[in-house]
Amino acid sequence: MFYRLNGQAQHYIWGGKTYIPQCFQLPVDDKIYAEWWLGAHPSAPSILVKDNTEYNLADYIAQFPHVLGEKSQQQFGQKLPYLLKILDVVQPLSIQLHPTKKEAEIGFARENAEGIDLKDANRSYKDDNHKPEMMIALSDFWLLHGFKSKDAILKTLYARPSLMPLAEQLENQLLKDFYATVMQASQTQLVQWLLPVIQANQVAYRENCLSLENPDYWVIYALEAMDISLEKLDAGLLCFYLFNLVHLKQGEGIFQDAGIPHAYLRGQNIELMACSDNVIRGGLTLKYVDIPELLKIIDCQEITPKIIPAADPSEGYHTYQTPSQDFALANLNYQSGSECNLVAMSAEVLLVMQGKLQITAENQTLSVQQGEALFIEADTQYRIQGEEQGYAIIAKLP
Repeated sequence: MFYRLNGQAQHYIWGGKTYIPQCFQLPVDDKIYAEWWLGAHPSAPSILVKDNTEYNLADYIAQFPHVLGEKSQQQFGQKLPYLLKILDVVQPLSIQLHPTKKEAEIGFARENAEGIDLKDANRSYKDDNHKPEMMIALSDFWLLHGFKSKDAILKTLYARPSLMPLAEQLENQLLKDFYATVMQASQTQLVQWLLPVIQANQVAYRENCLSLENPDYWVIYALEAMDISLEKLDAGLLCFYLFNLVHLKQGEGIFQDAGIPHAYLRGQNIELMACSDNVIRGGLTLKYVDIPELLKIIDCQEITPKIIPAADPSEGYHTYQTPSQDFALANLNYQSGSECNLVAMSAEVLLVMQGKLQITAENQTLSVQQGEALFIEADTQYRIQGEEQGYAIIAKLP
């Protein structure tokens, strides 16, 4: 069995005004649309439509847990284990990371015991789950992802005279200790380090002479996009010199594991993650920044980013490879008249990204077009027929 599924918008300040409304056939108004959620997270559960009746997806699953499938219930209980999103990143997101499952359970219990309301702005743990996540770029996409090698960081710092004292400091420190020093720096120190870099590159930035591969570009871009005052610099700006700056082409992706610091900078993407909203922030945001918690759980290993290759358009059904046990994402390409027979081993969420398809299972048949989504019960055999060339994505368990 399958049912239409209506998502929920999130209106965070870093989003845009047109991309998500156009994707999901929403009225274009003056609202900011940052994310579109498809899942059962209590913060914004999707709406399942069955026999012309609307159900909160989380409530529906609680009432009929068999729709998840036996494997899913054994591993994750009576909850949908993943959350599917579409993001429109117009301004940079915060420097952030996500906890392990154990860290989330401890942090959630601690904040509950402290009496911090779940909707309190000064709360880091919104639930007791971890949040590994993957993303697939829907456009050219730029992000920060994990620490560069120590040698690469030193090379970057030594290339900028005002940052050379930082390089000399790093020569004699572990990366984790060095990062803690940087993130707790005073305004006086931040000005000494960053202001000369900003001043030296402003003209080149305004004349579009700075490469997007250059971290100086993103420092000035973040200053302008986020309206950061030179009198109140953000320590997160230094992360552009410490983290890997990653450029993903449309269709490529990346996986973010627990503890890995990252920040989305620009572009649109598909995100699939464990069903959690736990975010520990470390700068470049007006939201709650919890530096002590960040330093406690951050993973400071040196990382070479592993890019997930784009799906081959000639391959009808393709599952992206990640280490996650909480979710998997498949890409389904179709032509007009093409057919594909599939089986949902666990509950699936199907979202048509482009074109139009027809789905059939037993005595059910529906036409689904761009921006429309379905919830497919576990143990459903179904057939996809292309009506108009395009592709869909399917969130599921591995």
